[in-house]
Amino acid sequence: MTIPHEVAGEGPAVVLLHSSVCDRRMWDGQWRALVEAGYRVVRLDFRGFGESPMADAPYSDAGDVLDLLDHLGVGSTALVGASYGGKVALEVAASRPGAVTALALLAAGMPGHAHSAELRAFGAREDELLEAGDVAGAVELNVEAWLGPEAGEEARARVREMQRHAFEVQLAATEFFRSSPEVDLGRVTARCLAVAGAHDFADFREIAAALSGRIAGPARHLELEWAGHLPGLERPEAVTRLLLDFLGE
Repeated sequence: MTIPHEVAGEGPAVVLLHSSVCDRRMWDGQWRALVEAGYRVVRLDFRGFGESPMADAPYSDAGDVLDLLDHLGVGSTALVGASYGGKVALEVAASRPGAVTALALLAAGMPGHAHSAELRAFGAREDELLEAGDVAGAVELNVEAWLGPEAGEEARARVREMQRHAFEVQLAATEFFRSSPEVDLGRVTARCLAVAGAHDFADFREIAAALSGRIAGPARHLELEWAGHLPGLERPEAVTRLLLDFLGE
């Protein structure tokens, strides 16, 4: 299966990987600007998100991304990953180091990271709400947890819509087949910008700060004092400028 995706523009490739609260629409604020800046931009929906159905056989999201790159004839690319998408970006970069030129990671997860008590408590509360059939409550829990204090109602409405759709698709499934590949972060040779939000869970701030010591490529750490977990939705223009500056270095 080739996962649902969009491609626009000409030039060096940039692939956008969404968080597990959203789908590829989370990049609406950056998509056109990247195309106009001279990049061939790809965005996709992981399985169970957006237009992508749940899988009916074993797979990994990193494997799907690699298959899509092959399908599109992309030999090298920069990866921009938000949250879970950042974790997948690291898996891709470790699996095929020569294919990834740069990593822009926005509040990224990290393969092998053990969740804090705070993050486990959030997950347990989400599970309780879903098991009770309170999808609306689980959606609002995610909206409040993942958006920072400066996020406006438009951003909240967008996350609400994308998260509700993901829950509806995923809750309809009877079996889950996703796996994560074994990852050696020391194989990641791409240059990296690791961004964290000051209002995010401590897990993601710690991951961003630690990445320079975990990967082989040069890594720069930046914490945004205004941001929560989804800075690209909270301040789209500021994150667009940040990405263009990094990609253009």
